[in-house]
Amino acid sequence: MKKSFLTIFVITCLWVIACSPKVQTRGAAKTASNVVIDGKLWSSLFQQKSAEYQALCLQAFNIAQLRVDEAIKQPRNKPLAIVTDIDETFLDNSPYAVHRALQGKDYSPDTWYQWTAKGMADTLTGGLQFFKYAASKNITIFYITNRDEQERSGTLANLQRFGFPNADNQHLILRQGSSSKESRRMQVAQTHEIILLMGDNLSDFSMLFDKQSTAQRAANVQQLKNEFGKKFIVFPNANYGGWEDAVYGNTHNLTPAQKDSAIKANLSGY
Repeated sequence: MKKSFLTIFVITCLWVIACSPKVQTRGAAKTASNVVIDGKLWSSLFQQKSAEYQALCLQAFNIAQLRVDEAIKQPRNKPLAIVTDIDETFLDNSPYAVHRALQGKDYSPDTWYQWTAKGMADTLTGGLQFFKYAASKNITIFYITNRDEQERSGTLANLQRFGFPNADNQHLILRQGSSSKESRRMQVAQTHEIILLMGDNLSDFSMLFDKQSTAQRAANVQQLKNEFGKKFIVFPNANYGGWEDAVYGNTHNLTPAQKDSAIKANLSGY
């Protein structure tokens, strides 16, 4: 009798377990892009909360100011200019990345346009002070960004909100078709001597980095190694950029699962 009761009890337990909702299984597979989404949260946490990130920004702006002080002592044939990127160079867009990641989603053009239209991105440590200093030395600031034309009003509102110098249509040069910034840099160079190029993406400095592989980007860094800290001022961005595009083979149609696979394939462990 005891054995029969034990058998019935075990069968009943197994039936209950089999019919119960698989909460733990669903939780483990909550998203098809765990690596990408969790990575955006982690990199945004570093950008928003680490004193090290602030120190890296200050280090970049301090070096830039030294280069400005050197440049204004030299005789020039043209007025001086600084060409700078915007996003993750002096404006912080990590709240957008966090907002999307908490929804279990990555970047999308429509949601990015909604974010930039708000004109509410905060400044990165040291950025506003540096550009105001450069402007006080009669250096013109040109903002060359790959934001689209439809983002012009929100972008200008964001820059003007903080009082960035030369925050007007003439000096805000948006993407017009090609994402490469080379022709836009050349346009500025026709009238001004560019003393500094500032950005978080290597394509902000040279067309050598436009849509290149990870290996080629690394090789080109070595080719231009003497320019970093001299004419090229680089800012940290672990959230996105040309480095991420290179990992994805410079394609923008990968599924979240394919992105995760590409990331894992490019990592080294032991």
